Formats: sequence, structure tokens, C-alpha cells
Amino acid sequence: MSSVLHTPASGQDPLMAPEYRPISSHLAITPPVSVVIPAMNEAENLPYVFKTLPGWIHEVVLVDGNSTDNTVEVARELWPEVKVVEQSGKGKGDALITGFEACTGDIIVMVDADGSADGHEIVSYVSALVSGADFAKGSRFANGGGTDDMTFIRKLGNWALCTVVNRKFGARYTDLCYGYNAFWRHCLDKIDLDCTGFEIETLINIRVVKAGLKVQEIPSYEYLRIHGTSNLRAVRDGLRVLKVILKERSNRRDLRRQVRHSPMLTTGQGESS
Repeated sequence: MSSVLHTPASGQDPLMAPEYRPISSHLAITPPVSVVIPAMNEAENLPYVFKTLPGWIHEVVLVDGNSTDNTVEVARELWPEVKVVEQSGKGKGDALITGFEACTGDIIVMVDADGSADGHEIVSYVSALVSGADFAKGSRFANGGGTDDMTFIRKLGNWALCTVVNRKFGARYTDLCYGYNAFWRHCLDKIDLDCTGFEIETLINIRVVKAGLKVQEIPSYEYLRIHGTSNLRAVRDGLRVLKVILKERSNRRDLRRQVRHSPMLTTGQGESS
């Protein structure tokens, strides 16, 4: 993990130096960080999620998917300043997009509400972004990562889909279907999101590469869901992810074809400077 030390520039009055929020005695950051947590009936898991969140983050945005338990009340008790946003649509993708729109921080971190993600890892994501990356992608299969929550079939499917994305889009991902990621908020202007389901994580990964953004993988450990049952279904969700990949590949070919046959482009190339 890289550390970012902020000290007054040479000759600068220390009293006039900008204020920094300390993370530790060795690390401080200037950009405000927003953490987006999509949740539906996760009241039992939220205590485990919130207790690992760093106290220095700028805001927590909880997107409530019409919970029938006391998810919202628990969130407000655990983090009094939490920003609660009611989800009008359905699906994880819709929830994340809703949460992104509500963020005010310069950096956005995506965290699941089932207790599988360790909030202490956020500092590694932020450090990668502050050090020059546009997109910090969590990976359970990078050196130092791991998972307690994947069957052999899911691992095989993730590997196969990841291989397809790497070959078709020139990526170098070691993990594809993982929701623990972080990015600069301005990246949203380059990766228009129009997916409402679980496959939004794959869509983000593909469009980040297509936009030419700088990606750095962050080793991450995925724990078992603490309470409740996951809605993930290996075959069903794998087919949905594959559909997104094929659609993005098709869109890429169409764009190349349009550029190749564009009259404006042909005219411009023929003009003398």
C-alpha cells in the first residue's frame, strides 16, 4: 500500500497550509470519500459493515431498496450522519446508480451490505486513486486476495467470463464479478451506466477499459455473508453477465464501423493543414 504524506511546500507558512483529515500518523488524504451501500433487508448485517468503515470518510450513502425490516433505522443509529436514499427502481445496478448520483465526494467506493467486505481495505483503494489510478478494482484472485464465498462452479464461471473480457477488450483483470471497487467521481462522465441488475459490475469494468481509464487492482478478501441468503444464482447471473459482454463487444464493432465510414473523418484526413 502506498502512503501519501502531505507537508507544506517549501517556504509556505504552516498556518496557511490546507487542512487534511488524518488517517494515521503516516497517511492523510485531501479528497472527500463517499461510500455507497445498496441494501435491502440487511438490518442484521449492517453492524458488521459499519464497524469496519474508517471514521475519516466524508459520507456514507445508504440506498434502501424498499426494505421491510429496520435497515434504515439501524443505519441511522450506527452512523447518525448517514445519507439515506430511497430506491425507486429495482436491482443492484439501479441502486448503485441512484447512490452514485447522491454522492458529493470526489472518490466513490462501492461496498456490499452483506458483511462480506472489509471496510479497513478502503484505505488501499483510496491510496491507489490518490497515487494516480482512475479506477481501483477489488480482486479476490490478485496476490493477497481471497474468498470464502465462492463455489468451484462460480470460480470457474468468473474465470471464463474474465478471460473473455480480457481478450475481447484488452483488459488485464484477474477478477470480474466483484462489487468492491472505487473510482474518482468524474469517471462517471466517461462510463455512462444503463444497467439495472447484478451485471452492472461487469459493465463498469468493461466501460472503464473502453474509456481508456487507468486501472489498478487491489487485493481484497471476501468473507461469507453473515446473515440471510444471497440472491445470486450462478447459471442465471452468469448468462446475464455474458449477455452484457456480447452487447458491449457488438457496440464496440458498430462504433468502429461508424468511425471508419464517417464522411467527416474522411474529409478531415484529406484536407491539408
